[in-house]
Amino acid sequence: MDILNHIYTNQRSNSNDTSDARSEYQRDYDRIIFSSAFRRLQNKTQVFPLPGSVFVHNRLTHSLEVSSVGRSMGNLVGKFVKENYQLSDQSYDFYNYSLHDVISAACLCHDIGNPAFGHSGEDAIASYFDRHEDELKPFFTEAEWADLINFEGNANAIRILTQQQNGKSEGGLRLTYSTLASIAKYPCESIAKDKSQLHRKKFGFFQAQKDVFQTIAVKTSMIQESDSPIIFKRHPFVWLVEAADDICYSIIDVEDSQRLGIIDHDKCKRLFLNLVESLNPEQIEKTKVTLKAISDKNDRIAYLRAKSINLLTQKSVEVYQQNFESIVKGEFKTALLDIIKDETVNETKKVLTEIQRFSRENIYNHRSVLEIENAGYNVMSELLSQFIPPILKDEAHRKSFEKKALKLVPNQFLYEKGSKYQKVMGILDYVSGMTDNYATELYRRIKGIEIGMTI
Repeated sequence: MDILNHIYTNQRSNSNDTSDARSEYQRDYDRIIFSSAFRRLQNKTQVFPLPGSVFVHNRLTHSLEVSSVGRSMGNLVGKFVKENYQLSDQSYDFYNYSLHDVISAACLCHDIGNPAFGHSGEDAIASYFDRHEDELKPFFTEAEWADLINFEGNANAIRILTQQQNGKSEGGLRLTYSTLASIAKYPCESIAKDKSQLHRKKFGFFQAQKDVFQTIAVKTSMIQESDSPIIFKRHPFVWLVEAADDICYSIIDVEDSQRLGIIDHDKCKRLFLNLVESLNPEQIEKTKVTLKAISDKNDRIAYLRAKSINLLTQKSVEVYQQNFESIVKGEFKTALLDIIKDETVNETKKVLTEIQRFSRENIYNHRSVLEIENAGYNVMSELLSQFIPPILKDEAHRKSFEKKALKLVPNQFLYEKGSKYQKVMGILDYVSGMTDNYATELYRRIKGIEIGMTI
């Protein structure tokens, strides 16, 4: 398959770089790790409220774990490709030495565009514009308006990683096109959303990044499905990033719920043991023997969590390999974990369905989760109401309190000479980039709930 020699590139979205001992893809990983956008993930909600007396995952720890799983997948798939397909020397080296770096880097930044308070933050941004349609929609084109009323963390990730903010270096983090293509789960613009199709369930780039995304797609040989509206098939590496994410949150959310006492230890142990047995019956007796030697309850669950993730990783890679050619041709249409779940030859479907049902009923609808989501929705909505109306007015027409509100926004997010759309996107950059704590603190201060001097 000659396309295997073209779906990756070590070119960057901005090429003003000097060489060093690291590969281009290793430099991607390091740039993400040291970026402020990645660092802020440590104070963004994954599922459970932060902080707490019991350690649970935040967006940063989740991303690190997804990256670890993705690296393993990249290693296994790279070995598969080099052993089964005719490759150029350069491509052989890529699949042998670098694919795992691309997947781990992409996994590391897959959530980097998510606003504070999880999905409720996304909902708050989208709903703000939807609720103010009459007064706001006339400022924007149809495609721009679709971006705003469907605000999406995946599209925001591409923006964060590639855009140049005022006073910042050109090209964002200047990652390779391969890494950027690997996080594009929904490679279409917002007006092309179609929930019935996996690759169009959401959208992957804002109008402001349309040209950038098309360049990414061309550089990595993504298959174009439509040019109006713009729709591409998923890049083959996306499936691995998605699977690593699906595996981690499916398993680790249950582990966190056990630490918090939401699920009984014995029930959690049973779920994980059943999953291990369904995926690899030959290992279950050895697993039980090892488990008996561990007395600490949290360590017992941690051991089973590790076994579950490892087996799901191996199974996902098997499914990827079995469907590899249809994936590369853009014909594959089902998430890898859903393929595993839908198999009827063993108990895996039953166990994964039970885990998902439990998570939906007892974790994602737990009172503490609902409280933080509702609070976060209100916080984000109020912040937008402070900044969006004044930024849409010409400077000369702003009232005194509106000018003061915009003085709270750092200059790097103010595009006073841009279009209305560019101005609003700058405000969304500021608000969506906030951590849970920062957004809450700013909300309390501008509402007068907490008044004091901050140095």
